[in-house]
Amino acid sequence: MAQASRESRIRIDLAAAFRWAARLGMHESIANHFSAVVGDDGSRFLLNPVGAHFSRIRASDLLLLDATQPDAMQGANAPDPTAWYLHAELHRRLPQAGCILHTHMPHATALCCLQDFEFLMLDQNACRFHGRIAYDRDYAGMALEPSEGARVAGLLDGNKSVLFMGNHGVLVVAPTVAQAFDELYYLEKAAQLQVLALSTGRPLALVPEPVAALAGRQWNNYPTRFSELHFQALKDILDRDEADYAD
Repeated sequence: MAQASRESRIRIDLAAAFRWAARLGMHESIANHFSAVVGDDGSRFLLNPVGAHFSRIRASDLLLLDATQPDAMQGANAPDPTAWYLHAELHRRLPQAGCILHTHMPHATALCCLQDFEFLMLDQNACRFHGRIAYDRDYAGMALEPSEGARVAGLLDGNKSVLFMGNHGVLVVAPTVAQAFDELYYLEKAAQLQVLALSTGRPLALVPEPVAALAGRQWNNYPTRFSELHFQALKDILDRDEADYAD
Protein backbone atom coordinates (compact mmCIF):
# COMPACT_ATOMS: atom_id res chain seq x y z
CA MET A 1 0.00 0.00 0.00
CA ALA A 2 1.36 3.44 -0.90
CA GLN A 3 2.42 5.58 2.04
CA ALA A 4 -0.11 8.32 1.26
CA SER A 5 -3.07 5.95 1.18
CA ARG A 6 -1.84 4.16 4.30
CA GLU A 7 -1.61 7.43 6.20
CA SER A 8 -5.06 8.48 4.98
CA ARG A 9 -6.59 5.20 6.17
CA ILE A 10 -4.94 5.46 9.58
CA ARG A 11 -6.05 9.09 9.93
CA ILE A 12 -9.65 8.04 9.34
CA ASP A 13 -9.41 5.13 11.76
CA LEU A 14 -7.87 7.26 14.50
CA ALA A 15 -10.48 10.00 14.02
CA ALA A 16 -13.18 7.33 14.38
CA ALA A 17 -11.58 6.17 17.62
CA PHE A 18 -11.73 9.69 19.02
CA ARG A 19 -15.39 10.11 18.06
CA TRP A 20 -16.38 6.80 19.65
CA ALA A 21 -14.37 7.48 22.80
CA ALA A 22 -16.45 10.65 23.16
CA ARG A 23 -19.71 8.81 22.49
CA LEU A 24 -18.89 6.19 25.11
CA GLY A 25 -17.78 8.64 27.81
CA MET A 26 -14.15 7.53 27.71
CA HIS A 27 -12.77 11.03 27.15
CA GLU A 28 -11.95 13.83 29.57
CA SER A 29 -12.31 17.48 28.58
CA ILE A 30 -9.62 18.20 25.95
CA ALA A 31 -7.16 15.91 27.73
CA ASN A 32 -6.06 12.31 26.99
CA HIS A 33 -4.32 11.31 23.79
CA PHE A 34 -4.52 8.74 21.02
CA SER A 35 -1.71 8.15 18.53
CA ALA A 36 -0.93 5.81 15.63
CA VAL A 37 2.19 5.06 13.60
CA VAL A 38 2.13 5.77 9.85
CA GLY A 39 5.61 4.48 8.97
CA ASP A 40 7.37 1.15 9.33
CA ASP A 41 10.00 2.16 11.89
CA GLY A 42 7.66 3.64 14.53
CA SER A 43 9.08 7.16 14.30
CA ARG A 44 6.34 8.97 12.33
CA PHE A 45 3.00 9.03 14.09
CA LEU A 46 -0.34 10.86 14.28
CA LEU A 47 -1.54 12.57 17.46
CA ASN A 48 -4.51 14.73 18.46
CA PRO A 49 -3.76 18.48 18.47
CA VAL A 50 -3.80 20.61 21.61
CA GLY A 51 -7.26 21.84 22.58
CA ALA A 52 -9.27 19.54 20.32
CA HIS A 53 -12.33 17.87 21.84
CA PHE A 54 -12.60 14.17 20.98
CA SER A 55 -16.16 14.62 19.70
CA ARG A 56 -15.04 17.05 16.98
CA ILE A 57 -11.73 15.63 15.77
CA ARG A 58 -11.46 15.00 12.03
CA ALA A 59 -8.87 12.96 10.17
CA SER A 60 -7.26 16.09 8.74
CA ASP A 61 -6.87 17.66 12.21
CA LEU A 62 -4.33 15.10 13.41
CA LEU A 63 -0.72 16.17 13.84
CA LEU A 64 1.96 14.24 11.94
CA LEU A 65 5.04 14.04 14.17
CA ASP A 66 8.44 12.38 14.09
CA ALA A 67 9.61 10.82 17.35
CA THR A 68 13.24 11.33 16.34
CA GLN A 69 12.83 15.10 15.95
CA PRO A 70 12.78 16.88 19.34
CA ASP A 71 12.07 20.23 17.68
CA ALA A 72 8.49 18.99 17.29
CA MET A 73 7.84 20.81 20.57
CA GLN A 74 8.56 24.14 18.88
CA GLY A 75 6.19 26.22 16.78
CA ALA A 76 2.49 26.89 16.50
CA ASN A 77 1.46 23.25 16.02
CA ALA A 78 3.47 21.81 18.89
CA PRO A 79 1.84 18.78 20.55
CA ASP A 80 0.82 18.62 24.18
CA PRO A 81 4.07 18.00 26.12
CA THR A 82 2.74 15.12 28.22
CA ALA A 83 1.57 13.40 25.02
CA TRP A 84 4.89 13.99 23.27
CA TYR A 85 7.10 12.66 26.05
CA LEU A 86 4.97 9.54 26.49
CA HIS A 87 3.75 8.62 23.01
CA ALA A 88 6.91 9.49 21.09
CA GLU A 89 9.06 7.31 23.34
CA LEU A 90 6.60 4.41 23.32
CA HIS A 91 6.27 4.41 19.53
CA ARG A 92 10.03 4.59 19.16
CA ARG A 93 10.78 1.81 21.67
CA LEU A 94 7.90 -0.68 21.34
CA PRO A 95 7.43 -2.51 18.01
CA GLN A 96 3.93 -3.63 19.07
CA ALA A 97 2.78 -0.05 19.65
CA GLY A 98 1.31 0.72 16.25
CA CYS A 99 -1.47 2.50 18.14
CA ILE A 100 -1.49 3.91 21.66
CA LEU A 101 -4.70 4.89 23.44
CA HIS A 102 -4.42 6.68 26.78
CA THR A 103 -7.57 7.60 28.71
CA HIS A 104 -8.89 8.33 32.18
CA MET A 105 -12.07 6.33 31.49
CA PRO A 106 -13.98 6.11 34.76
CA HIS A 107 -14.25 2.47 35.74
CA ALA A 108 -10.77 1.37 34.76
CA THR A 109 -9.31 4.49 36.37
CA ALA A 110 -11.26 3.78 39.56
CA LEU A 111 -9.50 0.42 39.75
CA CYS A 112 -6.16 2.19 39.22
CA CYS A 113 -6.85 4.08 42.45
CA LEU A 114 -7.28 1.01 44.66
CA GLN A 115 -4.24 0.14 46.73
CA ASP A 116 -2.27 -2.84 45.34
CA PHE A 117 -5.19 -3.71 43.03
CA GLU A 118 -4.72 -6.30 40.30
CA PHE A 119 -7.28 -6.84 37.57
CA LEU A 120 -9.61 -9.66 38.56
CA MET A 121 -10.36 -12.64 36.37
CA LEU A 122 -14.02 -12.12 37.19
CA ASP A 123 -15.79 -12.64 33.87
CA GLN A 124 -15.16 -13.67 30.29
CA ASN A 125 -14.26 -10.15 29.20
CA ALA A 126 -11.66 -9.84 31.95
CA CYS A 127 -10.07 -13.13 30.86
CA ARG A 128 -9.24 -11.50 27.54
CA PHE A 129 -6.49 -9.62 29.37
CA HIS A 130 -5.05 -12.58 31.23
CA GLY A 131 -1.29 -12.17 31.57
CA ARG A 132 -1.19 -8.98 29.48
CA ILE A 133 -1.59 -6.24 32.09
CA ALA A 134 1.31 -4.28 33.58
CA TYR A 135 1.05 -2.02 36.62
CA ASP A 136 2.67 1.32 37.38
CA ARG A 137 2.13 2.06 41.06
CA ASP A 138 4.58 4.95 41.30
CA TYR A 139 2.58 8.02 40.30
CA ALA A 140 4.98 10.97 40.38
CA GLY A 141 3.11 13.74 38.57
CA MET A 142 2.67 14.50 34.89
CA ALA A 143 4.91 13.06 32.17
CA LEU A 144 7.02 16.10 31.32
CA GLU A 145 10.41 14.44 30.79
CA PRO A 146 11.66 12.01 28.10
CA SER A 147 12.78 9.68 30.87
CA GLU A 148 9.13 9.09 31.81
CA GLY A 149 8.34 7.67 28.37
CA ALA A 150 11.38 5.40 28.57
CA ARG A 151 10.32 4.19 32.02
CA VAL A 152 6.77 3.39 30.88
CA ALA A 153 8.08 1.61 27.78
CA GLY A 154 10.08 -0.64 30.07
CA LEU A 155 6.92 -1.62 31.93
CA LEU A 156 5.32 -2.76 28.66
CA ASP A 157 8.20 -4.95 27.48
CA GLY A 158 7.32 -8.51 26.53
CA ASN A 159 3.70 -9.48 25.97
CA LYS A 160 2.10 -6.68 27.98
CA SER A 161 -0.39 -4.54 26.08
CA VAL A 162 -2.31 -2.77 28.88
CA LEU A 163 -0.87 -0.52 31.56
CA PHE A 164 -2.77 0.36 34.72
CA MET A 165 -1.28 3.70 35.77
CA GLY A 166 -1.75 4.18 39.49
CA ASN A 167 -3.79 7.26 40.49
CA HIS A 168 -3.91 8.21 36.83
CA GLY A 169 -5.58 6.11 34.11
CA VAL A 170 -4.94 3.36 31.59
CA LEU A 171 -2.89 2.94 28.46
CA VAL A 172 -3.45 0.37 25.70
CA VAL A 173 -1.03 -0.52 22.91
CA ALA A 174 -1.80 -2.66 19.85
CA PRO A 175 -0.60 -3.05 16.25
CA THR A 176 -3.64 -1.30 14.71
CA VAL A 177 -6.24 1.29 15.68
CA ALA A 178 -9.02 -1.30 15.37
CA GLN A 179 -7.27 -3.72 17.74
CA ALA A 180 -6.40 -1.01 20.23
CA PHE A 181 -9.92 0.42 20.36
CA ASP A 182 -11.49 -3.02 20.71
CA GLU A 183 -9.14 -3.66 23.65
CA LEU A 184 -10.00 -0.31 25.22
CA TYR A 185 -13.73 -0.98 24.86
CA TYR A 186 -13.59 -4.41 26.49
CA LEU A 187 -11.21 -3.23 29.19
CA GLU A 188 -13.69 -0.59 30.32
CA LYS A 189 -16.62 -3.04 30.12
CA ALA A 190 -14.75 -5.54 32.30
CA ALA A 191 -13.67 -2.78 34.69
CA GLN A 192 -17.26 -1.55 34.99
CA LEU A 193 -18.37 -5.04 35.96
CA GLN A 194 -15.60 -5.28 38.56
CA VAL A 195 -16.53 -1.96 40.14
CA LEU A 196 -20.17 -3.09 40.34
CA ALA A 197 -19.28 -6.50 41.78
CA LEU A 198 -16.88 -5.00 44.35
CA SER A 199 -19.55 -2.50 45.40
CA THR A 200 -21.85 -5.30 46.59
CA GLY A 201 -19.43 -6.32 49.32
CA ARG A 202 -20.24 -9.97 48.58
CA PRO A 203 -17.57 -12.64 47.97
CA LEU A 204 -16.41 -12.73 44.34
CA ALA A 205 -16.60 -15.91 42.24
CA LEU A 206 -13.29 -15.59 40.39
CA VAL A 207 -12.57 -17.67 37.31
CA PRO A 208 -10.00 -20.37 38.21
CA GLU A 209 -6.51 -19.61 36.89
CA PRO A 210 -6.34 -22.46 34.32
CA VAL A 211 -9.75 -21.52 32.92
CA ALA A 212 -8.84 -17.81 32.82
CA ALA A 213 -5.67 -18.67 30.90
CA LEU A 214 -7.66 -20.82 28.46
CA ALA A 215 -10.27 -18.09 27.90
CA GLY A 216 -7.48 -15.58 27.33
CA ARG A 217 -5.97 -17.76 24.61
CA GLN A 218 -9.40 -18.27 23.08
CA TRP A 219 -10.06 -14.54 23.02
CA ASN A 220 -6.74 -13.78 21.39
CA ASN A 221 -7.03 -16.55 18.80
CA TYR A 222 -10.70 -16.07 18.00
CA PRO A 223 -11.58 -17.55 14.60
CA THR A 224 -13.00 -14.31 13.16
CA ARG A 225 -11.45 -10.88 12.65
CA PHE A 226 -13.35 -9.75 15.76
CA SER A 227 -11.60 -6.42 16.37
CA GLU A 228 -11.70 -5.38 12.73
CA LEU A 229 -15.37 -6.30 12.38
CA HIS A 230 -16.27 -4.40 15.55
CA PHE A 231 -14.38 -1.30 14.45
CA GLN A 232 -15.80 -1.39 10.93
CA ALA A 233 -19.30 -1.49 12.43
CA LEU A 234 -18.44 1.59 14.48
CA LYS A 235 -17.17 3.41 11.39
CA ASP A 236 -20.33 2.45 9.50
CA ILE A 237 -22.38 4.17 12.20
CA LEU A 238 -20.19 7.28 12.01
CA ASP A 239 -20.51 7.29 8.21
CA ARG A 240 -24.25 7.60 8.74
CA ASP A 241 -24.30 9.99 11.72
CA GLU A 242 -21.03 12.00 11.71
CA ALA A 243 -19.45 11.59 8.30
CA ASP A 244 -17.23 14.65 8.82
CA TYR A 245 -14.91 12.57 11.03
CA ALA A 246 -13.26 11.27 7.84
CA ASP A 247 -12.66 14.75 6.34
